[in-house]
Amino acid sequence: MNFDDKALEIPEQLPMLPVRDIVVFPYMILPLFVGREPSIKAVEDALSKNRLIFLSSQKEITEENPTPESIYEVGTIAMIMRMRKLADGRVKILIQGMAKGRIESFSQTAPNFVVKVKKIDDVPVSGNTIEVEAMIRNVKEHLEKIISLGKMLSPDILMVLDDVSDPGRLADLVASNLGLKVQEAQAILETADHKERLKRVNDLLVKELELLAMQARIRSQAKDEMTRSQKEYFLREQIRAIKSELGEQDTKTEELDELREKIESAHMPEHASKEAVKQLNRLERMHPDASEATMVRTYLDWLVDLPWSKNTQDNYDLERAQAILDEDHFDLKKIKDRILEFLAVRKLKSRMKGPILCFVGPPGVGKTSLGKSIARSMGREFVRISLGGVKDEAEIRGHRRTYVGAMPGRIVQGLKQAQTNNPIFVLDEIDKLGSDFRGDPSSAMLEVLDPEQNHAFRDHYINIDFDLSNVMFLATANVLETIPQALRDRMEIIQLAGYSEEEKLIIAKKYLVRKQMDENGVTEKSIEFKEDGLKKIIGSYTREAGLRNLEREIGSVCRKVAREVAQGSQEKFIVNAKLVEKLLGPPKYVREDDLEKNEVGVSTGLAWTQFGGEILYIEATRMKGKGALTLTGQLGDVMKESATAALSFARSHATELGIDESYFAENDIHVHLPAGAIPKDGPSAGITLATAIISLVTGVPVRKDVAMTGELTLLGKVLPIGGLKEKSLAAMRQGIKDVVIPFKNLKDLEDIPEEFRKKLNFIPVKSLNEVLAVALERPLKHIQVTGRDPGSGLGARGARSRKTRVVAGAA
Repeated sequence: MNFDDKALEIPEQLPMLPVRDIVVFPYMILPLFVGREPSIKAVEDALSKNRLIFLSSQKEITEENPTPESIYEVGTIAMIMRMRKLADGRVKILIQGMAKGRIESFSQTAPNFVVKVKKIDDVPVSGNTIEVEAMIRNVKEHLEKIISLGKMLSPDILMVLDDVSDPGRLADLVASNLGLKVQEAQAILETADHKERLKRVNDLLVKELELLAMQARIRSQAKDEMTRSQKEYFLREQIRAIKSELGEQDTKTEELDELREKIESAHMPEHASKEAVKQLNRLERMHPDASEATMVRTYLDWLVDLPWSKNTQDNYDLERAQAILDEDHFDLKKIKDRILEFLAVRKLKSRMKGPILCFVGPPGVGKTSLGKSIARSMGREFVRISLGGVKDEAEIRGHRRTYVGAMPGRIVQGLKQAQTNNPIFVLDEIDKLGSDFRGDPSSAMLEVLDPEQNHAFRDHYINIDFDLSNVMFLATANVLETIPQALRDRMEIIQLAGYSEEEKLIIAKKYLVRKQMDENGVTEKSIEFKEDGLKKIIGSYTREAGLRNLEREIGSVCRKVAREVAQGSQEKFIVNAKLVEKLLGPPKYVREDDLEKNEVGVSTGLAWTQFGGEILYIEATRMKGKGALTLTGQLGDVMKESATAALSFARSHATELGIDESYFAENDIHVHLPAGAIPKDGPSAGITLATAIISLVTGVPVRKDVAMTGELTLLGKVLPIGGLKEKSLAAMRQGIKDVVIPFKNLKDLEDIPEEFRKKLNFIPVKSLNEVLAVALERPLKHIQVTGRDPGSGLGARGARSRKTRVVAGAA
């Protein structure tokens, strides 16, 4: 159906159909889907009359109910050639543009638009027709090039254009096929001058041509830069499609595709990704039932599961970290300060090597739980592995894949468990690493714990360098002596002393009681712990430096109360000292009896054990003989040498001590340390042994309220010792106030909390003469103490009544 627009008679008013996302040009034939109710009524109105309808584009395509202001004034008068109703209620119409028109006014807006339209006549071309002809040829040539560059246009467009010589119709035809934006197409529609309209279309064609040319260059470059792996990917996709068509798709292909996707998403370093792809290609060529295929598949699973690029963001809020550490642990100031220092440095410098700390202390003082608190305060994952009894080097570095049942070492296993490459990694019981014919695990740990090496840690199974420099390693140990020197040198040692009874009481009140009440289902309505009850549990039912047995005993009390509550008891149990003994039975530990009086040949020493400090009584007696020295009580070599040195001092200073020289020739001396089943050794009992022996040979009793620790030389000098805090707390538990310590240990008093320092009288000494002046019941006549002020409370026995207290830093 064809119409002549000049002969077309336009009624004064026409129904109007607002169209979205398109501009209709004259002579354009296209289908339209009409779904809005006003638009359907406009179509029906046109069909009931002369089939003419006015089509105008909306300014906003998303507007569902357009208003006269949101519709362009210039549109196209069109003929509805065909109409068909669809099942979903919409209407499909086929229309042909007839002529341009302008809306003069809106006669009706409901139920559909009716407008008064004035037909727009195009301005004919005048002047230079050669320029117009050249422009027509340019438009046609540009259109041909655009089609050659891949622009999807109607295949018949070029044949149609050959028959068109009118510049206006040519411009409308090209514009209607270019897929222009509504604003661009509307601007062309509103241009009445044929020459100007054709010029605009030509400019749009040039712009489109440049875009298509640039797109073709980019596509060409991308094709040239395609890597071998991408080509292989496309080839595999084709192979998979072919196999799918042939019905040969199998589970092996699906597994390989899954592994390939995991390798790509693991974001491995280049060297690791290269090895993974290599092993995947090997697996692809293997038969699924081959034994080696299972080994390669397991290896690839380990590779893709490791956190090569996954990490957690550290929380640098120092106040929050301090609050969490204080919430979880009492005291431990040095450790808390060290963690806060690390966070502060990390906040100022994002890239730094992780510290390697080693917490050394007796069992139950909170070494491992400290690691959990540190992880919580920093916002990191927590991983713990126990090294106690590990004797095989492969436990650390992994087995080589050639062995049946090979697997990675515990370090790699821990990283896989954490799923991040910067967890808090606790190496528990590092002092209990063993070694045998299978290797030395402590030597393997040297690489793990060396910041200069662990950025390229190589597990034998993975056989690819893994960066451990982001991991914060925390080792725990009970004693330092069993850790090899080279391994100890790589760690920052932080000592954790045992808790005093006062500290245990505070911790029990703040943490343990609440924890055990929650775990055993009892509430404050049914149980209340009194201070004397907790003291009874601490002093009579536990004997440890840590808190494990204390927590068990508190839990035992809670369980017994829980049983009563479960059986219907409404009574509130007040846990005092009396009820504790009723619930837990007779005391398990009875404090070693204090000496009833000052005795000759009996001195009070202080010893350090891995469970904390202990009181040690040393007894000396004599019998007729020839000067022999007998030592009993399972003394080690160091203590035997200390006893011999003490006796030698006494013999060499017999005259000064007022001892008859024939005494040692006519008497044997027997030194005994009670609790003979317990081995004893260490370089800190020298002055205690000497005091007991000199008390014996002089007949002067030793004061029972003085405890002492320090090593002795043959010249009578007192040497410094270790474990002063633990020993001091042991003296305080026993009720002893005066503690004799080496002068050079004054600096160590800083490690003892101030509230406990105030309860003890520390007496620093430089020589055995000063020890004897303090420890013996009365001064020896021939002993002169030099360098002392008799009134200072540090020297002669007569000054002891002043109770002068010495604190750290005092001279």
